[in-house]
Amino acid sequence: MVALRWPDGIVKCPRCGSASVEYLPNAKIYKCYEKHSQVKFSLKVGTIFEDSPISLSKWLPVMWMLSNCKNGISSYEIHRSIGVTQKTAWFMLQRARLAMQGDGGKLSGHVEADETFVGGNVRNMHRKSKRTIQAKNDGNWGKTVVLGLLEREGRVRAAVAPTRKYYEVHKHVTKNVEEGSTLFTDEFQAYKNLPPAMFTHEIVNKLEGYVRDRVVHVNGMENFWSLLKRSLKGTYVSVDPVHLQAYVDEQVFRFNNRKDDNGDPLSDGDRFDAVMSKIVGKRITYAELIGKANPAQLGSTETAGPGQGATC
Repeated sequence: MVALRWPDGIVKCPRCGSASVEYLPNAKIYKCYEKHSQVKFSLKVGTIFEDSPISLSKWLPVMWMLSNCKNGISSYEIHRSIGVTQKTAWFMLQRARLAMQGDGGKLSGHVEADETFVGGNVRNMHRKSKRTIQAKNDGNWGKTVVLGLLEREGRVRAAVAPTRKYYEVHKHVTKNVEEGSTLFTDEFQAYKNLPPAMFTHEIVNKLEGYVRDRVVHVNGMENFWSLLKRSLKGTYVSVDPVHLQAYVDEQVFRFNNRKDDNGDPLSDGDRFDAVMSKIVGKRITYAELIGKANPAQLGSTETAGPGQGATC
C-alpha cells in the first residue's frame, strides 16, 4: 500500500506535504514533524478509505474485484465474501467508484457519438397505464438518458444527462471532442447543426443499414452500451438514477483500461494499480451519498434522496 500511494518511496504528510515523517511501529501510523494541528496520520488519510474502520485487508480485495470483474460485483457478493453488512458493502463500492472517476484530455481522430436510455423494460410493467404511456413514447418514457462518445481504438466518455435535446448533446460533444475530429453519429436530429468549422460530421441512417462505406457507423459505441447494460441488468438489477453516473464511471474505467498503450490486453494487476493510483484526494461520506448532507466532493456523482437500495 505504501508503494501504491507513494511510488517514489518517499512518504509525505497528506496535510502539509512534508517529507519529514517518521513511522511509529507500535501505533502503526506516521508522525509528521512539521507544526500543524494533526501531525499523526495513517495510510488511509487523504484517500477514499479515510475514517473507515474497515481494514485494508478487506478494502484491497474489494478494489481488485471491482476493477477486474467484467460485469461488476454486487454489494451482496461483497457482503458474503468479506463478512460485512450489505449496507457497508454498498458504501465501500460507491467509494471505490469515486476513485474510478476522471480521465483527462479530449477525444480526437475518429469519434463515435450515441445515446441510450437506462430503465425498466415495458414488458415488466404491471400497470396497463404505464405500458400505454411507454408505447406512445417509443418505450423510453421515465428512463434516464446517458450520452456517450468513443474514440476508435481508444477511450470512451459517458455521462448521465437530464435530456437528449440538442443543447445537451452539443455541450457534451464540444466539451469532450477536439476540434478537427471526425464525428460519426446516427440520424438523430440532436446531432445536426454541430459547428461545421469544428468537426467533420458523418451520418449513418440505421433505417438503411448499420454501416455505410465500411467506415461510417456507431457500432463501437453500441458495444459499450451492451457492456454497460449487461452489468446493470445482470449484476446490479436495479440502480437508482441518482447514483447511475457512478455505475457508468465504473464501466468506463474498465473499458478504458482494457489495453495498454501498445494495444496489448492490460493485466489484472495493472488495472488494480491504475485504480489505486487515483484514490488520493477523493472523499465522500455516507450522509453525502444518500443526500443528507451537502457534498464536499462528489466528482460527477450527484446526490439526492436515499438510494442505499440502488444495488441488488
